[in-house]
Amino acid sequence: MDTQQISAPSRAPSAGVVHINIRLTDGYSIISNRLSQHRDMSLLAIGLGTHIQSLPAGRRIGVKALAAIFPESEARIAAALRELEHHGFLRRTRERVRGGRVATRTESYNHPEAAARRAEAGARAGAVATSARAIDPAPAPVRVPEREPAPAPAPAPAPVPVPASEPPVVRDPAPRLVPSPAAPKPPPPPLPFPRRPSAPLFDEAARLLAGLQVSAPLFALSEVDVERLTPGVAAWLERGVRPDAVRVALTDDPPVPLRHPAKLLRHRLIALLPPPVPAAVPVVPLQNCDDCDRAFRSPVPGCCGECRDVRAYADDEPCLLGA
Repeated sequence: MDTQQISAPSRAPSAGVVHINIRLTDGYSIISNRLSQHRDMSLLAIGLGTHIQSLPAGRRIGVKALAAIFPESEARIAAALRELEHHGFLRRTRERVRGGRVATRTESYNHPEAAARRAEAGARAGAVATSARAIDPAPAPVRVPEREPAPAPAPAPAPVPVPASEPPVVRDPAPRLVPSPAAPKPPPPPLPFPRRPSAPLFDEAARLLAGLQVSAPLFALSEVDVERLTPGVAAWLERGVRPDAVRVALTDDPPVPLRHPAKLLRHRLIALLPPPVPAAVPVVPLQNCDDCDRAFRSPVPGCCGECRDVRAYADDEPCLLGA
């Protein structure tokens, strides 16, 4: 008879976090790890995104409404919302509602990549269906049946009239699927966003945009345009570009007439974005060893590696070896 295999109970890890979970039946939300473990967003943005995911549909999530609930300032909450929008977890659009008013619609995504693929597939299917309906197939040629010869007493049959041939119908080799003008256009490329957003950086970028009309009167922006373009200018400033250089790159040689200055600034912020400044390699200084006086590289003075090993072994207690 075989011996029964007894599995040992699972042991808790010796280090790191230990989860003590209780099964929940109400008052909980399902949050994707794509948000809770995002490596390129700040903890404030991740926490704010988790809070938004847990809210019911229709709840207002403006900056002032969130600042009335949480202790963070409006500037920090606005920066966190921009991070979520930059990484695709939030999308804000302006729609016209009843009464002729324009309202902002905010959409929260738990899987931005899958949502983008679904929207692209739906737009492609809609364009193909619209193009297929727009193509009018050519009518098929009408075939005229031949008349049978009428019987005649004469030995020679009467000639049968031949119907006039119709002109040949020219068909295209293959229908061309042309997108309909009403088909949705692909989304524009996103604005650059700073890697380490901060309130002073966004404030400086907003001041630069608001002051463009002083040196370039054609670039008079509204408050909404300044708010939308601030992350792009902040990304330029973070990459070491001086404010004067940013101002010249954005306003130099505008088209005549300039109808949409905000759209031109957005295009230039994306197309002319400079590369990031390479990080400086730290130089470790030379030190003289306190014991052997040899030079070695270390951020702090002390002993070299060999002398540290000698000291470590010299400080050990005698070891007894047993047979």
